[in-house]
Amino acid sequence: MIAIETERLRIDPLGVDDAAAFAAYRAVPEVARYQSWGEGFSLDDARRILDGQPDELPDTGDWLQLAVRERSSGVLLGDVAVHRDEQPGTWELGVTLAPGSQGRGVAAEALRAVIDLLFDRDAHRVWAQCDQRNAAVQRLLARVGFRHEATLRDADWFKEEWTTVEIFALLASDRTAS
Repeated sequence: MIAIETERLRIDPLGVDDAAAFAAYRAVPEVARYQSWGEGFSLDDARRILDGQPDELPDTGDWLQLAVRERSSGVLLGDVAVHRDEQPGTWELGVTLAPGSQGRGVAAEALRAVIDLLFDRDAHRVWAQCDQRNAAVQRLLARVGFRHEATLRDADWFKEEWTTVEIFALLASDRTAS
């Protein structure tokens, strides 16, 4: 089972016991704004995602939601989504934090820990994407070492409008070169 500890955080797979807290922060309009779900994210939605989730890294094409918890209390602060891409050794990441956990370095600490785990397990490439209007996530991705690879202008029909997508990535060779 994946279990990572950092100075402030414990990161492990979300379970059904986390469903209420998971649903609560994902239903916040500011949290859902640039995410694939809407403001109506429900407890049933959370249960559907978490029911039967693996304890280890997912198979090709699947996602794993990792809980980001305060290490001292176990309180759920947010999650890191890990997706095994179709390309060998390639992983996509996403991050979502409850509003009260934002702006404290929690996302950067959690992403660094998950990135380390993936590269320790022979990842070749880790990537992330975000809506161009989400400047906070763009800064976050740069801060944890991702490089900007592409801007896909008006490439995604998202929540009833065309949006521009920013692509960021980090290679194993980038980490060994620094």
